[in-house]
Amino acid sequence: MKRVLLIEDELPIASLLQAYLEKDNYEVKWNSGEGEIDVMEQFLSWKPDLVLLDLMLPNDQNGIEILHQIRQLGSCPVIILTARGAVPDRLQGFDHGADDYIAKPFDPQEVMARIQAVLRRSVYMTDSDIVRIGSLVIDVSTRTVTVGTEQISLLPRDYQLLQFLVEHPNQCFERDHLLNEVWGIDFEGGDRSVDTSIKRLRKSLHQWPAHEGEIDTIRGMGYSLRVY
Repeated sequence: MKRVLLIEDELPIASLLQAYLEKDNYEVKWNSGEGEIDVMEQFLSWKPDLVLLDLMLPNDQNGIEILHQIRQLGSCPVIILTARGAVPDRLQGFDHGADDYIAKPFDPQEVMARIQAVLRRSVYMTDSDIVRIGSLVIDVSTRTVTVGTEQISLLPRDYQLLQFLVEHPNQCFERDHLLNEVWGIDFEGGDRSVDTSIKRLRKSLHQWPAHEGEIDTIRGMGYSLRVY
């Protein structure tokens, strides 16, 4: 049974979503953000499979900051629910690592469909060292990559870039961000190094079926590992 942490301060909305989730056999915990139970403490102790997060919470809590803290801990899928549905707000949410963004008012059936879609494309960890995305398998302990039965040989930097992307699926990263995360802040080369590494990765992973995932170029923004 999948676990969903619902972070929402409006009781009618929270009750409606909880009813729909439990009807579809999700286990739900609701946090109103009012301080009775700290959001991040509950996230760490309960370890949900997905988070539904309202951006506008009581007591001056910032949903984007909560999202940022969740992203620092891993790749748990997060869907933002908010009344702030303007394009800049949505872009801010995606820029901070949201997997999806739903503006209020919404149809709860649409929310359920979005949850199912996000969970389908999430990266599944089979144990502490192995990541599987369809036929793509990455063994973190041995730093080996296979597609189907074929082992893929990657340059060390290309492997590090791939590992970072699979740990943050369906998130868009600017070149400068990837340079800092993978090459390090002291790297003196330009952002074309990222483009070159991405090009090599795409060529190396050419046998990975496109319907399972791909490294996508987001025009004007950067790169994303899209998992379908």
